[in-house]
Amino acid sequence: MGLLTDPSVGHGALTSIFVRHHNRFCIVMYIVSVALFCMLAHYSLSSQTYFSENALLPGLVKGQLNDNTGSSFRDHYRELNAEAEHFETETPHSYLISKFKNLRLETYSHNFTLNYPLKKNTKYTGRNVYGILRAPRSASIESIVLSVPYRAPSSVFPSTLPGLAVMFQIAQFFRHQIYWAKDIIFLVTEHEQLGMQAWLEAYHGTSCGSPGVLDSGKLSGRAGAIQAAINLEIHSEKIDHIDVKLSGLNGQLPNLDLVNLAHRLCNKESVKHTFNNVDGGAIGRNKVNSYYTNLSTMLSMVMTQATGVPDGNHGLFHRFGIEAITLEGHEKEGRGIYSSVLQVGRVIEGMFRSLNNLLERFHQSFFFYLLPSTDRYVSIGLYMPCLVLLVGALFLKAFSTWIQHSTEHKPGDSSAEATIPEHLNVGMVSVITLGSHVMGLLLLPNLAPAYFTHFWNYMPTHRALLLGYGSLSLTIVCILPIIMKKCLNSFKSSNWVLLHVICLLELGIGLLCVSMHNFSLGYLTALVYVLPAICTKSSQNNLIVKFLWLLVHPMCSLFWITAYITYTAYPELPITDYLTKVLEASGQWMVLSTVDNMIYGNWAFTVGVLLLLPVWTAFWCLMFLPTIDSKKMKTE
Repeated sequence: MGLLTDPSVGHGALTSIFVRHHNRFCIVMYIVSVALFCMLAHYSLSSQTYFSENALLPGLVKGQLNDNTGSSFRDHYRELNAEAEHFETETPHSYLISKFKNLRLETYSHNFTLNYPLKKNTKYTGRNVYGILRAPRSASIESIVLSVPYRAPSSVFPSTLPGLAVMFQIAQFFRHQIYWAKDIIFLVTEHEQLGMQAWLEAYHGTSCGSPGVLDSGKLSGRAGAIQAAINLEIHSEKIDHIDVKLSGLNGQLPNLDLVNLAHRLCNKESVKHTFNNVDGGAIGRNKVNSYYTNLSTMLSMVMTQATGVPDGNHGLFHRFGIEAITLEGHEKEGRGIYSSVLQVGRVIEGMFRSLNNLLERFHQSFFFYLLPSTDRYVSIGLYMPCLVLLVGALFLKAFSTWIQHSTEHKPGDSSAEATIPEHLNVGMVSVITLGSHVMGLLLLPNLAPAYFTHFWNYMPTHRALLLGYGSLSLTIVCILPIIMKKCLNSFKSSNWVLLHVICLLELGIGLLCVSMHNFSLGYLTALVYVLPAICTKSSQNNLIVKFLWLLVHPMCSLFWITAYITYTAYPELPITDYLTKVLEASGQWMVLSTVDNMIYGNWAFTVGVLLLLPVWTAFWCLMFLPTIDSKKMKTE
């Protein structure tokens, strides 16, 4: 704040140039940020991946997994298919328990209950099954997890029965080996990520969401501290490629060494592997096509990470300091070369043997990175300046606005230090600022959604939330301009400048804080909100700036994003059906984000109501505040 209160600031030649042309500098910083971010996908700015943890020793030994050890994959797969026919919508818990026991594993089951937060007296129950292979060379100090989500035949998601058969085969093989220094947990979860979240909470004895929502229960058996986890989703016997999934809850990423380990062992076993379903090794020699492919891959990672929603069960491990990834095997369609489940099993064997060599947790490689391909990465030191340029534009705008105002209102040669505070109405500015944040607090998932669903209990939950938040947003857009013009008809220009500077600084600092945890969310939000923020002026705001702010309202932003995704998925829909589907999808997204916040602790919705909505509301007030110059008031 010293820069904003020191009367001597702003009189240097270089500073005067920045202050006088700050709008141009801000636009240039915005353009340079976008250009620099797009350049990150080029080979000259990305680096070749490498191993920082030498103890992994990937591919040092030859894989020994084969079909000659006990029952083969086909035997397990045939049993699973026969059992699944009798359980169209349920999980065959008894079969899984008996199977783990036959494999001579310590077998346990875990019950959990979800008290659905948006409807009273609505409960869902689930049950996980897991087996523990105790390490013969240690005292259960550390462990590794291999998990598979069970999906019934009626599930809308692809089947994971082949992956479960691979797990049984691997468990059978691992049991005969004597070199394990860590316990191995074989986990079969129910209800996708919900079962995994409940198991992790019970394993660590904690609760991550709102109290009373997810009753995780208790575990009958535990292994050592979990060092790493592999989530397996194999959809067919014939595998076209293995897609390595990374994104975790709230944008967390696993250690890059674990990702490199998966890709390296896939290469060793001649298994086609991809990231975001793009094969980095098959891009070709065309540099232009290679660049655009890398850019699209990096952008898809940014989009996925920005949502804060894990793209697999692995994403729930990261908050507990456990490095985890998902290996998804896609089915081979038609004829051609494919990878067998035995090859994938050897990849998993190699990963577990490498993880078995670790003497400490992953810590040497990167936790913050972007991946333009399977074998190249962009470190935090290269992509963070892109956000710094956008936030720097906000800080430059705030500084220049304050200096310009102090210079214009400086009487003669005396300093502005005594002139500006004389006309500041801090109380009115505080009312607008605090009022917008109090409104955001009331809209938190623990408060507003419950009232909306209770008030409109005769309609589906997603429509009730959409109607509630939509009505409130429409009220803010329409009523606030009238209040600003009628009740604050003598708002001084000094107060306007103070409120403007506060909004700019709050937006900039908030974006920096968000990007420290989730760069993608912070950067994409900055791309949307920085441009209208630096275009905002006092009473000179024209209809274009007001319309621009209206377009970036959080509810409108949700609508545009949903509209784009819906169009890419259903381009053939008529306009009426298309708009109906967009509105329905927007309401469902609000329900999912609210429930994710209350169950898993996903704070994407919280960022929207505690940062974006208050800042937008304050800027919307600025659009319609009538300003009276301080000099005119003195002459009158």
